[in-house]
Amino acid sequence: MLKMILLALLPFLMVPGTNSDQALTWLNQTGPQGSFGTLEKLIIATGSVTMDLNLNRLNGTGLSAKGQDLNVLGFDVERDSFFKVLVLNGELRGPLPGSMELIPRNSAALPSKLSTSYRQMVIEKTEWGEPYELVVRDGKTGFVFFNIEGPEYEYNPAEHLLSVKTGRLLLSKDFARELGHPAEVGTIVGQISIRVTLRPIEVTQVVNDEIRSDVLPSQPSVGSVPGPDVIVGDLSGLTQPDAASGTQVGLAVGTDSCNLGTVDLDWFATPDNDHPVIPQNFYRMSGGATNDARFEQIGQSNVKHAFMALTQDLCSLGCNGVGGTHLGSGCSDPYFASLNSGGSGHTLGSRAWINPFTGAFPRADSATPPNSHTGHTHNGTSHRILVEVNDLNTSMNAGATYYAEAQYITPHEFVWCQAHPGQCNQYNNVSYRQYTVSGTSSPFTFAPAASTVQSKPALAAWTGSSSVQFDPDPGNDGIGSISYKITNTSPGIWHYEYAVYNQNLDRAIQSFSIPVDAGVALSNIGFHAPPQQPGWTADGTAGNAGYSSTPWAQTQAAGALIWNSETFAQNQNANAIRWGTLYNFRFDSDRAPQTTIATIGFFKTGAPVVVQVQGPTAAPVVVVSGRVTTSGGRGVFYARVSITDASNNVRYAITNPFGYYRFTNVAPGGIYTIAVLSKHHTFTPQALQINNNLTNVNFVSVP
Repeated sequence: MLKMILLALLPFLMVPGTNSDQALTWLNQTGPQGSFGTLEKLIIATGSVTMDLNLNRLNGTGLSAKGQDLNVLGFDVERDSFFKVLVLNGELRGPLPGSMELIPRNSAALPSKLSTSYRQMVIEKTEWGEPYELVVRDGKTGFVFFNIEGPEYEYNPAEHLLSVKTGRLLLSKDFARELGHPAEVGTIVGQISIRVTLRPIEVTQVVNDEIRSDVLPSQPSVGSVPGPDVIVGDLSGLTQPDAASGTQVGLAVGTDSCNLGTVDLDWFATPDNDHPVIPQNFYRMSGGATNDARFEQIGQSNVKHAFMALTQDLCSLGCNGVGGTHLGSGCSDPYFASLNSGGSGHTLGSRAWINPFTGAFPRADSATPPNSHTGHTHNGTSHRILVEVNDLNTSMNAGATYYAEAQYITPHEFVWCQAHPGQCNQYNNVSYRQYTVSGTSSPFTFAPAASTVQSKPALAAWTGSSSVQFDPDPGNDGIGSISYKITNTSPGIWHYEYAVYNQNLDRAIQSFSIPVDAGVALSNIGFHAPPQQPGWTADGTAGNAGYSSTPWAQTQAAGALIWNSETFAQNQNANAIRWGTLYNFRFDSDRAPQTTIATIGFFKTGAPVVVQVQGPTAAPVVVVSGRVTTSGGRGVFYARVSITDASNNVRYAITNPFGYYRFTNVAPGGIYTIAVLSKHHTFTPQALQINNNLTNVNFVSVP
């Protein structure tokens, strides 16, 4: 048996950073009983992948002679992907044949073949004897797009963290032929990096040259993500608890939380303010020939304040048994729809008190309690998911599909993130589930139409849309996104539909604009927002008046189509896009879509950010270029140059043999940070206001 283990390990002796002497030291560790060792087989628990691709080359638009302009494609790795890795006495020995499924985070203009496979790609560890150890392929058809050359592996046994860096993406034979450039086989078209957390599925102990135990754990005993990490593991029991009130009904949905983290999550009940709060939302996809032209939020609730965590195991992580004031590692806690509806007392608190990024809100025994119900009476809709009857009426919404969404906001994740940089888990707390609606008037009934989709907002269900995330102040505030879909509704007419979603930005969103030339014809300009909760005593809004429902103003000026609410200075309760909320902007045009720049303006604080989308007018763009040299004036080859905008969107370029780099399609009018990374040299980053072409943004290495 020992010989079999050794033979299995031989292929891993060539893993970068290891050697045969290190690989076999465990056989020479002699104790009272002889040689011993621990061999683990692990698979991926969670992770992420980044591909920096030269899309200019792949799309056939050519390369600048002075550099390579790279686009960043980000992916999550499917949980529990069966990409197997061997670890011997805490030391990496390499991967076994297997694959990890990739879930795209953003969109890009990709070649047709790659675009078709974009949402079903995998990274595969090939069988022994193949020319490349790792490849990127279509997980369903098997088509290979890229071979990965020169990956460097790093493993942290304390966190079961595997990193794969500096892998070069080479154009495969089949993809080069598909692109019509068979001679380009093996060309470097980008780089790839992988960062995954692993969990063991088999542990073998050898003592005195004999296997003493061979354990096959079917699941981890506790969570596998560093730090506390609460998600919505499941949504269930969507219901309308009471009668309608006027033209509106109040809904509620049950939520089961799961702690994916290795750290027990704080769950101290009111009056303490170190516990999660749970908002609920409701969405509808409808319109067009296939009932997916638009995706709208049609309802939102106040928040349930969590109390007394249970010790269930909904997510099959292996709950560690901790409950009460903490949600234990791997544990789950159920809140039925009746609890999340506030019960007969409708005891849900206002969202206005909550900072969605830090999770902070006042204590219940303070001068500003966040869940006060004095001074107002309740009806069938109070504090619940507030929805117009007409938005549910099946005769008025034939073919529409509906989605419930919930989110956990908790201060513990933020506090942990501040103390442990790199272990920030505030971005995966939203999940959704599709439901069918029955009825043409109140009361309505609901039935689940699909399983819960964990750690994704409901907007991810919008069929055929593209989505771009923005992060205006990393580390200090949350994230949002723009999703969009353009359809050719009739000859010469295109419908433009944009959905702006604020996941957990405390600053809120006050304006949205798209470039439009003077000669572009526009019609059917529209706006949509969900109904706001009414104000009540001590609800956290200015004057206890609740947030405004006034539709955003729309203007066309200075080459742009602009929507905006009142500013914070004009009205602190203005109808801004606050956290956990989605607003829609739409119009028809006689111009086909082009790459353009949308501008997002904020309500409380912060400069506007720009996001690349599609629109009827191409945005003005500029070129930024320069040279990277040593202190002696010699060009630095293959240095990685990054350009980062105010939204923290990053693009990369690689210097050519003479040190030149070039960025095309840079949106003017913003402050960008340009930095250089090189293995052998150090460079000082530059922050520049870019309004026109810049040709001499040069970098000289620090002596």
